[in-house]
Amino acid sequence: MTTQIESTQRASELRDLINKYNYLYYVIDNPEVTDSEYDRLFNELKQIEHKQPELLTADSPTQRVGGRALDKFNQITHAIPMLSLDNVFNTEDLNAFDQRVRDWLNTREVQVYAAEPKLDGLAISLRYEQGILVQAATRGDGAVGEDVTVNVRTIPTVPLKLIGDDIPDVVEVRGEIIMPKAGFDALNIKQVEEGKKPFVNPRNAAAGSLRQLDSKITANRPLAIYCYGLGELIGMDKPATHSAAMKMIEKWGCQISPELELLEGVDACLRYIEQLGERRDSLSYDIDGVVLKIDNIQLQQRLGFVSRAPRWAIAHKFPAQEEMTVVEDIEIQVGRTGALTPVARLKPVFVGGVTVSNATLHNQDEIDRKDVRVGDTVIVRRAGDVIPEVVQVVMSKRPEQTVNFKIPSICPICDSEVERVEGEAIARCSGGLYCPAQRKEAIKHFASRKAMDVDGLGDKLVEQLVDEGLINDPADLFQLTVEQLSSLERMGEKSAVNLVNALDASKHTRFSRFLFALGIREAGEATTRSLASHFLTLGALNVANEDALIEIEDVGPIVAHHIVTFFHQEHNQQVIDRLLAAGVDWPEEKKIAEDSLLSGKTVVLTGTLEQLSRSEAKEKLLALGAKVAGSVSAKTDYVVAGRDAGSKLTKAEKLGITVMSESDMLAWFN
Repeated sequence: MTTQIESTQRASELRDLINKYNYLYYVIDNPEVTDSEYDRLFNELKQIEHKQPELLTADSPTQRVGGRALDKFNQITHAIPMLSLDNVFNTEDLNAFDQRVRDWLNTREVQVYAAEPKLDGLAISLRYEQGILVQAATRGDGAVGEDVTVNVRTIPTVPLKLIGDDIPDVVEVRGEIIMPKAGFDALNIKQVEEGKKPFVNPRNAAAGSLRQLDSKITANRPLAIYCYGLGELIGMDKPATHSAAMKMIEKWGCQISPELELLEGVDACLRYIEQLGERRDSLSYDIDGVVLKIDNIQLQQRLGFVSRAPRWAIAHKFPAQEEMTVVEDIEIQVGRTGALTPVARLKPVFVGGVTVSNATLHNQDEIDRKDVRVGDTVIVRRAGDVIPEVVQVVMSKRPEQTVNFKIPSICPICDSEVERVEGEAIARCSGGLYCPAQRKEAIKHFASRKAMDVDGLGDKLVEQLVDEGLINDPADLFQLTVEQLSSLERMGEKSAVNLVNALDASKHTRFSRFLFALGIREAGEATTRSLASHFLTLGALNVANEDALIEIEDVGPIVAHHIVTFFHQEHNQQVIDRLLAAGVDWPEEKKIAEDSLLSGKTVVLTGTLEQLSRSEAKEKLLALGAKVAGSVSAKTDYVVAGRDAGSKLTKAEKLGITVMSESDMLAWFN
């Protein structure tokens, strides 16, 4: 009779053997045993675990079959963000990238790049602790992804336990979940036979398979993984190069791309891209480009990141797939900032793995350049996840009596005038306070801290109020009641009372703040302050023409045009009248005398003020004719230093600028 110790030892031996054979079969394509021998060992392990469930471990190969269905996917915060890559599409852009890299590194030396295919799948992060797979998360937005551990465990090429002795305490292996072409074809045949809808392409099939709440479904889908990088690493020094890191994780049992190569210089990269592009259709999986990374990890760290992308890597995308179709109509979409975008409604066509029925025409200049008309046969391009676009018109197929398309001069949403400033490509609706397409952004700006400063009215609440139909423009805010607000989800009566009080308090403002709150295009804080101090009253500003406006500092021809157009719109005037009727007011504006104490002087505030808020001090300084700047320069006249003043004070002292205390500033005001 087999003892407990013998069963434990045998189960451990079987797990190690089967994991080894999985690695040899799936990862390096060099099987050592027959299928029948593998099946015998697998079944022996299942029997032991069935008879003695306490011997079942998380890394057991028998656990790939899928478990209990989930109710939902939980969110996972990545220890190290999963960054996206910037793209290039041609030789010129790749050369420019290589030049930027060498400029940042301040070197003329040829750089060594690690190159591999850009797989068309789903990015994944596999977290191993003490060599055991404990978590798998999708990329998500780069910072937070979804926990798909139970599904990823069913994928044969994902090691449940890393191989070898030199395993770190914690390691995150980054990779791409894909569905090979052969498996995709077989899956679609099965889908059709079962009367189900076939998948559009391998990427969609992989995504749909990985995001099944029932992992048993995922287990029956032909998914695979190729690993391409490391995330968090604890208990081991990071290898000196990316290629060394890839060899290390391959040794641990992770499948890496067989196409991975080290290349010296951008010319070698271009040859690799060309050669791989020629073999693209013959590969067993879909790719949409080539990823190039600086191989040296120290250089990667020196280069760092910009926005959400590393400076040391780039994706060279292959030419987009294109198809011909017919433009059935051209419609105008109005965006949240008032931009009018023409969109071609197309006869549906299959491009790049999806059915496309709409394509952007960008703006009037692009329509004119390509001469796109309703009824035209056009070539449509779809590059990855980029919005489809019309590339060109097939003139030989143009029907008779087509007409040029022009973006309308009246907004199709609110009937306000559409303005397009000379030299700008985008046409915009001028009904900023009224236009339904812009209302959420207009109200958010109106209530923001530098505008009317409505305490407690955040972006999400504005969206909720608009969605519930309680407000349509800024003036509606002052009609809200405690009863209306307290009926909202997650809004108690106390919060409702506080918001109504905050709205009432915000009515008493300054003329410049009110003008800024109106959201006149390109009229920022400095411009609205200049308008308020020059015109003094809303009535005087209302009737000012462009010539009068241009005379003011901070106002050029374009801004003057925006101001006149804004006040010319009847819809905007109606909202302003309702705001004034609701009790919005401000103290009488007084002209700042040219001999005012701080006239023409530039003041910078730094540190914590004890007796005034920063905004109160700023308002008082402006009233004395000062310009309040955010940074110290040679043009700064005074720096007012409060408690815990930092680098601005240090810079002022180096430049010999006069430093004042808060009490000195209060003496100015007195």
